[in-house]
Amino acid sequence: MSTQTFDNRDGWIWFDGQMVEWREAKVHVLTHALHYASAVFEGERAYGGHIFKSSDHSRRLKESARVLDFEVPWTVAEIDAAKAEVLKRNHLVDAYVRPIAWRGSEMMGVSAQHNKIHLAIAVWDWPSYFDPAQRMKGIRLDIADYRRPDPATAPAMAKAAGLYMICTISKHRAERRGYADALMFDWQGRVAECTGANVFFVKNGVIHTPIADCFLAGITRATVIDLARKRGFEVIERRILPTELGEFDECFITGTAAEVTPVGEIGPHAFKPGALTAALVDAYTEEVNPRTKAA
Repeated sequence: MSTQTFDNRDGWIWFDGQMVEWREAKVHVLTHALHYASAVFEGERAYGGHIFKSSDHSRRLKESARVLDFEVPWTVAEIDAAKAEVLKRNHLVDAYVRPIAWRGSEMMGVSAQHNKIHLAIAVWDWPSYFDPAQRMKGIRLDIADYRRPDPATAPAMAKAAGLYMICTISKHRAERRGYADALMFDWQGRVAECTGANVFFVKNGVIHTPIADCFLAGITRATVIDLARKRGFEVIERRILPTELGEFDECFITGTAAEVTPVGEIGPHAFKPGALTAALVDAYTEEVNPRTKAA
């Protein structure tokens, strides 16, 4: 991964309808989103110049904003076009894509109903989220102290910036302990997700994954479930208890950044990446690659 800081790079960022030089894409220190987390975002990947499921991400961005009580003033088609434009302007074909929408600086205080809504889109080269040498061996996951919140206390269905605070804390703690990431439980103590990826388990050839009702049901998650079922694998969405972790044969996580990544360990529980996980790694790679799909 590049050692450049993210505020000091060559390139262009789409900012409220204009292409802005990367270093000049700035907001004021009294921006409402910085103080009150009134921001929503997406994480997307481009493969071969094509942004995978771009419209799905744009729709979710707008819906996340509505959940946070603001409207992104661009249509899905306009957001899709802007993402394609900034990808092309930066001369990238394989890249990470980050749209973010937020409340501006017109009013400071919890209430900011009339603050301007901004939208920016950045793209950059970002290879595998995890060390490629370790990825297929199965990454190691810690178990997080923090839990995903009760959906009656936080807008769990939105990809809202504030919801990732406990994810950052949990991932930092895991990395300091030598793990790649952390598994989080939900507010009732059941298995939920990782800090930035959904989780799947395999037992006797059947895939099990937690019901996504208090955490984000990822677009990659839905893609992998569809790919698995098309290949004849049974997928069960259900409540999974921590006491079951030792009963599974395989484990993998999914996300735009993680793609499909095998897991070799969660705390004291060991897993061996097997044929089913490998098949879905290959299936996802084929699905996202426009060259492969066109062949």
